[in-house]
Amino acid sequence: MLNFIRTQVRAAAFGASLLALGANAATAQEVRIGAMREGSSWYVFAATLEQIVEPIIGANSMEVIARGGGVANPMVVQGGKAEIALSNVASAVWAQSGSDVYQGMSAPDIRALVGGLNDVFVGVIAREEFIEKRGTSDLAELFASGEPVRVLMKPVGSSAVPVAEMLFESLGTSAEEIKKNGGDVIQVDTGQITDQMRNGNADLYIDTMIKGHPTITEVALTVDVDFLDIPEEAVAPLEENGLELGEYGPWFDGQEAATTGANLGTVLIANASLDDETAYQITKAIVENAEELKSSHGAWSQFDPATAMLPENTGIALHPGAQRYYEEAGLM
Repeated sequence: MLNFIRTQVRAAAFGASLLALGANAATAQEVRIGAMREGSSWYVFAATLEQIVEPIIGANSMEVIARGGGVANPMVVQGGKAEIALSNVASAVWAQSGSDVYQGMSAPDIRALVGGLNDVFVGVIAREEFIEKRGTSDLAELFASGEPVRVLMKPVGSSAVPVAEMLFESLGTSAEEIKKNGGDVIQVDTGQITDQMRNGNADLYIDTMIKGHPTITEVALTVDVDFLDIPEEAVAPLEENGLELGEYGPWFDGQEAATTGANLGTVLIANASLDDETAYQITKAIVENAEELKSSHGAWSQFDPATAMLPENTGIALHPGAQRYYEEAGLM
């Protein structure tokens, strides 16, 4: 299962870990936050959290690591290359349990601080010209036709990649089958995605659909696109892998109604070795400064701190320091 990514995920996770080593070794008071590249909603969240937490735990005590991603970050925390990190709920579960996605690796020492930070839907965008030519917007029909389909996505390390492979498998195809039929699976960095779509080099684009996502916004503004629903055939297999199906939007040009996607969720995780008091203070800072965090980026606007500790929003067990805060705050 997931043959397309098995040989690459290990390198992506360890690569992110090695990049993180570029940061200075953590002092006793230093907390490194695994995020994503600058400009992403995860980076904005981490930078805002840094501003909120540093006055509490000490000046220059936090550092944002502008690398990693939903798949890599649990392993970055497990490996001790960051004390805390943003992760998808699904990928935290995959990592802790040693899912096939991680090819034998596992992250038994990750714990949750704050869950339910935002919904992260993996969705599918199609060029209108492609849909009109094929005469259907049904993904199951598009892949079952045996005709060439060119699928665009980010490189391994993005949570959208394993979800895309799960989607392929649930619809009776694979990256290998897509290529055999004359199509392709194209993986490029974020900066190249809009040009690939604008130049007609791809038919479908699979990515995380976050409100205000700059790349999705640019694609939708410059290319005639349709947002496609995840079909019924894929629901059960995706749910078996910890994903919840739900609706997102309409948030973008060309998205005329809410669209069904696979929700990964977002949780702030920590290594179990993070001292309880620091975990407590970080959790407290997020819950009690929720409005500041929500206003930092549209992606976080729906965060409800009253649900931050619920198992369905964390996926994994709470850090004892976080649990102590929730109990003292009367939230548990």
